[in-house]
Amino acid sequence: MNSTWISSKGEFIARFESGFANFVGAGHAASVCNGTVALHLALLVLGIGEGDEVIVPSLTYIASVNAIRYVGATPIFADSLPDTWQIDPADVERRITPRTKAVMAVHLYGGACDMTALSELCSRHDLRLVEDCAEAIGTLYNGRHVGTFGDVATFSFFGNKTITTGEGGMVVCKTAAMDHSIRHFRGQGLAGDREYWHDVIGYNYRMTNICAAIGTAQLERVNDILRQKKWLAQRYHEALIDVPIQFQALTAGESPSYWMVTILTPASTDRDELRKKLKSAGVETRPVFYPAHTMPMYAQGHRRFPVAEDIASRGINLPSWHQLSSEDIEGIADVIREFPWSIS
Repeated sequence: MNSTWISSKGEFIARFESGFANFVGAGHAASVCNGTVALHLALLVLGIGEGDEVIVPSLTYIASVNAIRYVGATPIFADSLPDTWQIDPADVERRITPRTKAVMAVHLYGGACDMTALSELCSRHDLRLVEDCAEAIGTLYNGRHVGTFGDVATFSFFGNKTITTGEGGMVVCKTAAMDHSIRHFRGQGLAGDREYWHDVIGYNYRMTNICAAIGTAQLERVNDILRQKKWLAQRYHEALIDVPIQFQALTAGESPSYWMVTILTPASTDRDELRKKLKSAGVETRPVFYPAHTMPMYAQGHRRFPVAEDIASRGINLPSWHQLSSEDIEGIADVIREFPWSIS
């Protein structure tokens, strides 16, 4: 506030971008106003458009799919793995056609996709690889931060994310040329060598300096937040060890960030009843994402994705705020332990 630069110019924008690039180990990072527009820009700079297909998991937040439509391309859904809930590389390969241009790997709930399999698949079929890391700040795969495997990757800093700017996002990439293109599109397509001259149809997708200042401060404590998140997940696992629920499993080589601690109930009939019981005890939960292929705008034909549908019917996100106490977790676990499961 003292700098008087609160809009889309100011020193904190560059500081946040540089700090975030260093944190994830990316060559370049460009801040934007939210995670959804980050996805839009990622697809734009890859040249994806009309007539192209992008393979995306059905089990994801709707923004992943909507961004594909924003550029005029067609989302092609793939099923998930039953243990990690991440996109199934084998199902991705089955859905490749001559029109396939890219694969979007969504690192769900702070876990990591099998980036070895997806990278090899994309290389073999000459496809671009986009990483949606909105839920995976702090997640590592084989010692590298997610978002550094694909051609381009996106992050979100919405209020419920691991670190937040209120609203905000980031697009990271490996090359200076792609970073230049991202910045060109995000700033109304303004040409760099001529004032008020615009040479492409651009967008007002810039982050404000005040949001970037918040992000810079958040980065100073991100490692403490991630430590608390891991402690939280460990406490849940210990407290619910004898309960007939299933936690989201880890991909081989994954070091998760536990954005959400998420469980599957034994049967779909238990899910909503358990949520009601927790709500009556003052515990807020939310369901796992509905598969995108079941949404009215994407429900074409009678396609089935049995793993995604099963996870969605049984999944619950437990309270995952990093400052929950042991007493909070024990109280939540008590309610879950007392639930009359339909399957013992």
